[in-house]
Amino acid sequence: MLTLIQDYWPHILTVVSILVAVPAAIHAAMTKDEVRAAIGWVGVIILSPIVGAMIYAIGGINRIRRQSLAVERAAHGHYRSSALGEAVADGLIGERFGRRFAALGRLGDSVTHHRMRTGNAIAMLDSGDRVYAAMIEAIAQAERSVILESYIFDRDPAGLRVADALIAAAARGVAVRVLIDAIGVRYSRPSILGHLRDGGVTTALFNGKIIEGLRLPYANLRTHRKIMVADGATAFLGGMNIRKDFTQEFAGPGHSRDTHFKVEGPVVADIFAVAAEDWNFATNEKLEGEAWAVARARSMAGGPLLARTVPSGPDSSLETSHKLLMGAFSVARQSIRIMSPYFLPDRELISALTTAARRGVEIDIVVPGTNNLMLVDRAMTAQFDQVLGPNCRIWRSGGAFDHSKLLTIDGAWSFIGSSNLDPRSLRLNFEIDLEVVDAGFAAEVEARIDAEKARAAEVTRASLKARAFPIRVIDRALWLGSPYL
Repeated sequence: MLTLIQDYWPHILTVVSILVAVPAAIHAAMTKDEVRAAIGWVGVIILSPIVGAMIYAIGGINRIRRQSLAVERAAHGHYRSSALGEAVADGLIGERFGRRFAALGRLGDSVTHHRMRTGNAIAMLDSGDRVYAAMIEAIAQAERSVILESYIFDRDPAGLRVADALIAAAARGVAVRVLIDAIGVRYSRPSILGHLRDGGVTTALFNGKIIEGLRLPYANLRTHRKIMVADGATAFLGGMNIRKDFTQEFAGPGHSRDTHFKVEGPVVADIFAVAAEDWNFATNEKLEGEAWAVARARSMAGGPLLARTVPSGPDSSLETSHKLLMGAFSVARQSIRIMSPYFLPDRELISALTTAARRGVEIDIVVPGTNNLMLVDRAMTAQFDQVLGPNCRIWRSGGAFDHSKLLTIDGAWSFIGSSNLDPRSLRLNFEIDLEVVDAGFAAEVEARIDAEKARAAEVTRASLKARAFPIRVIDRALWLGSPYL
């Protein structure tokens, strides 16, 4: 047998290559919805025998097979029953904001599993000091339950302070569940899990068994959501992980910045449904019973703020945010304002933005001047020239790194939450955002963006071309790998 292999190894290798490449190429062609992705993967598979098929098996196949829609529907029957009367009537958005936003509302109804709800209150929290203090206060006041889901939850002074509040809640009989991404939990060593578990808090990892078993094909699919819900009545979500870098108390005046939101009202039931579904997916435990009952929403002071929960991820919610953003850019008439730490939109979103700019829409995009991910920063710099043009400007903010994800349309429609405008957030990660239709709230979000823009420098085509040619080549090479950064 050994002699046979030695004599015919080229023929054997060729046969094995064909046997591996053909099904892999067929799978890529049949499952990829985007022609460029399909062509790219088929090219990798064919041009790199065996190795290409292995790369595709690891990074190209979506292996999350959740019965998401069915689970959500079942969950909503329990979690959202008290909020069903608060769904927005079809004509309400049109009456207040015009037909184009009514059309955008119908798009949201069709691409998400959640209805627009009225009677909500949303408070903006723009520093880790404020966010963690508000979360700890909500945990301390909780009487029945707390569920917390985060991509990163560090074992540092800020993380331990939140963890101790959760431990104290569990000690007084509150049902506490903590879900952390299996990649994100490794940002600190030792992880926060041991401290929480020793304190009696029930914890789980999202895709934890997959990472521990080094089943790499699953490792690329992460929960990037940041959710906390206390007593089914008060929720927190946004872009902020739990770590000391975002606090002035522990990181000093040069601390990183982010924006998080405290939410009350009927939309909290939908936020809880997302976190409860993720917990069920990770542990097979359904959060049912009196402890997890959603509190009946009260009418909030300050007017009937309209909001919708927008979960997205590589399951039945694939590209939900992408579709909603495409719709939002298409209805814009006056302004689009974007703040994102990682701005790497695909060709469709770039076309939607540049088309809006040609219609006369004023577009301002604020990105960090100093980024925590150098490779992503250089890749997005290579793409700036595709976006810049009349009415479309990009700004590099000064000061410390800002991780905020904020977007407004025409001073009326806002999109806030955990999603970045990059391929990972739009297609690979599990994310949660809020669609908010309210002029007062949009003004608050725009004030936050404008404050960052006021200390920013404008990016111009001339400044991009002034960079040394080798640097531009390297940036462009990094941009080619942007879907996987």
